[in-house]
Amino acid sequence: MSDTFTLKKQNPGQLNSVQLNIVTVIDLHKAVKDRTTKDAIYMMDNSVGGTGQGTGHLQTVCKPGQVLNWIIYPMDMEKRPDGTWPPMPKINNIVFLDSQQEGDTEEFSETKVCTELKVYGGPDMMRSPYCPVYYYWAGAVLSTLPTGVYNYRFVLELEQECKKEKVYLNTFEKPSLKVVGI
Repeated sequence: MSDTFTLKKQNPGQLNSVQLNIVTVIDLHKAVKDRTTKDAIYMMDNSVGGTGQGTGHLQTVCKPGQVLNWIIYPMDMEKRPDGTWPPMPKINNIVFLDSQQEGDTEEFSETKVCTELKVYGGPDMMRSPYCPVYYYWAGAVLSTLPTGVYNYRFVLELEQECKKEKVYLNTFEKPSLKVVGI
């Protein structure tokens, strides 16, 4: 090959092939009873250098182009003696926030952080009480995203024990992504 030949990668951020898993465990009973996620969410990830493991203030270190999987589980995950599963939580949305906010006001970020941010899981219509359904979101950090810290929150849908109505909560804590250079 000639030294003058240069291969230009179309999506340079996609060199980051290691996917990061951001796992959230929620105390469903406490969150539904108190109608808040405060002190009911525990997050961890497999990033290198992240902080806040085991808290709701997790900061995940990632790179542009990296794939992120947000996974949520209830604290009580044991199959019951009758063969059914306990209520399952669902992330309905992930909302990125403007980190330049002052005071207690919360502004939505106009900066797009991830592409193809989608929810995955079994459709509710097909759901059986005898088969667990775990929901997760997946997306890729934009390859052109500037380095920095990007706060976010979840919009959660929580099932209740023995009730048809669901509880919808925004997370109290604000986890974040710390995007570092490639």
